[in-house]
Amino acid sequence: MPSLGWMFNRLRLMGPAEVAWRSRKALAARFERARAAIAPPTPPAPTARDVFGKPWLGGIPDFPAFDAAPYCAAAERILAGRYDVFALRDLALGFPPEWNRDPKTGVLAPLTFGKTLDYRDERTVGDIKYLWEINRHYEIVTLAQAWRLSEDDRFAEGCRRMIDSWIEDCPYPLGANWSSALEHALRLVNWAAAWQLLGGAEAPLFQGAQGAAFRQRWLAAVHRHCDFIASHLSKYSSANNHLFGEYMGMFIASLTWPCWAESSRWRDTARQGLEAEALKQIADDGVNLEQAIWYHHEVTEMMLLCTLSARRNDVHFARAWWARLEAMCEFIAAVMDVDGNVPMIGDADDAVMLRLAPDRTQNVYRSLLATAAVLFSRPDFARKAGTFDDKSRWLLGQDAAFDFAALKADGARQPRGSGEPPPRLAFPHGGYYVLGSALDTPEEVRIVADAGPLGYLSIAAHGHADALSFTLSAAGREILIDPGTCAYHTQPAWRAYFRGTSAHNTVRIDGRDQSEAGGNFMWLHKAHAQCELWDSDEDADRFAAWHDGYQRLPDPVIHRRKLLYMKSERVLVVQDSFECASSHGLEFWWHFAEDCIVNVHGGMIEARCGPVRMTMERDTPPESLELVSGAEQPQAGWISRRFDERHPTTSVVLRERISGSASRITTLRIDIEQ
Repeated sequence: MPSLGWMFNRLRLMGPAEVAWRSRKALAARFERARAAIAPPTPPAPTARDVFGKPWLGGIPDFPAFDAAPYCAAAERILAGRYDVFALRDLALGFPPEWNRDPKTGVLAPLTFGKTLDYRDERTVGDIKYLWEINRHYEIVTLAQAWRLSEDDRFAEGCRRMIDSWIEDCPYPLGANWSSALEHALRLVNWAAAWQLLGGAEAPLFQGAQGAAFRQRWLAAVHRHCDFIASHLSKYSSANNHLFGEYMGMFIASLTWPCWAESSRWRDTARQGLEAEALKQIADDGVNLEQAIWYHHEVTEMMLLCTLSARRNDVHFARAWWARLEAMCEFIAAVMDVDGNVPMIGDADDAVMLRLAPDRTQNVYRSLLATAAVLFSRPDFARKAGTFDDKSRWLLGQDAAFDFAALKADGARQPRGSGEPPPRLAFPHGGYYVLGSALDTPEEVRIVADAGPLGYLSIAAHGHADALSFTLSAAGREILIDPGTCAYHTQPAWRAYFRGTSAHNTVRIDGRDQSEAGGNFMWLHKAHAQCELWDSDEDADRFAAWHDGYQRLPDPVIHRRKLLYMKSERVLVVQDSFECASSHGLEFWWHFAEDCIVNVHGGMIEARCGPVRMTMERDTPPESLELVSGAEQPQAGWISRRFDERHPTTSVVLRERISGSASRITTLRIDIEQ
């Protein structure tokens, strides 16, 4: 069971309606558990070919467009039982793997009633992120792709064995794999892609009596999944990307397999829910309100997949849906630097909806922009994407690759701004602002400043205590970075560090975070930030904002930050002001990318990265200046590029005390060697 402290904090963030709803759900779970042993069989699916949906993967016929070798090599590894799962590489999990065993800790999760199983308890289930990751069935898609490109029946048979073993080992409604509706949704999306790749209802895999029986088992599992999602949708303070993903899975499944009396209801419920959540969870300016850029990517991918499957099956989304989707892509383009780097603001769990390319090092943001470039006929998206990747080719087909090439060529021929909207640099609803010079050129300087909310809804689950932080890249090299996420359910000390204030390029006061955490995915006291000035012209960009996170101190403090970027000189002036009456300890944190070489010369900090040299000087010397790398007591000087991985990097902390209101100026000078 969750700790009493966690439960108390969780209740504090719920309104009366949510408490009543969760109480009813807990009671319903008891009845559901009691009748699980006598659950009625799922209705049989029809066998006629024309009752199934139209395939929405546009690249299935385009075999010559793909190099089969990497897909077949990846599929051979799967058949050999070798897996990469987050930080663990080349795990020998067997084929098929043990679906209820956490590959990281080896803990075997019990087959108790899933909805009352505490998946947060590491002693019971291990690291649930690792267990769920292998159960999303990305590998089934890889096997199906390899079969499609090679016609090697071992790969199709591998799909059958994996699905059959999962159905056998994860009986409804028992175990960790029947605890989360979002996990069901992601599994459905991957099943839908594999179904199409294998040939749909008339796939060779389904031929003969045994094949027909397997198809019925698979379709029965699809029905169970859809019914489970419809009965366990996330609501109230949990209605974030989880609810979006649940609707996605139910929507795509109901279009792929419109086989039952409930299918039209599931489809309509999901479509209406998706449109409603797009307006709730995404601001008018396109920023996902969870304030986490990786989740912005996840929801963008959800919307793209739903859009493509709907369009192929004559289902239509409202104009507002299309506008939100395009705006989300505009935000990605705005914060992406010339080399494709995107700040790691907020939480990230490395999740994708579909893994359609065998190279897991691909830039997911550029991939989204490549698909969106064709979908919205946007030359600027094509320029930022750079190439039309394999994932986009599987989604849209080879003809779309030709369209992409034409868009990119048109964008290159036209002067910037000719025939297309100017790049959006201010996102006031989301709270992000882009400053810089020579953007999207080899000599660009790009600064992304954060004056957004902490996160979404009452728990703000995926936000970090990063108000007034900013990132900086020059010539496509990351210099000042957001260090990332690293941990979720396990490793509480690392979870606290990476989302705390000291892990961001801002100021921590009296050794406390701007916002007060109440658990791994909830914040009790939330700092509120507000931008009060944004201005950009040919000579300079100006930004000013404040936050009230330290108003809860015995002597309240308001932190204000102004940024003035002078373009021709490549100089950024940072003014931090503190409004207070008494004495406070200040920590100015600066986090550098791992490729930077950082030194201190007197009171000047110097960072070098490739052709970029940046110096940082204060107007008044601090009481202490410390370079930290890979420290554990306390944690400082770390970066996490991928989930559950961390590596040392260089951080600089300047410490001092003030007595009453004060102001400090830090000047950053950027040189780019030609």
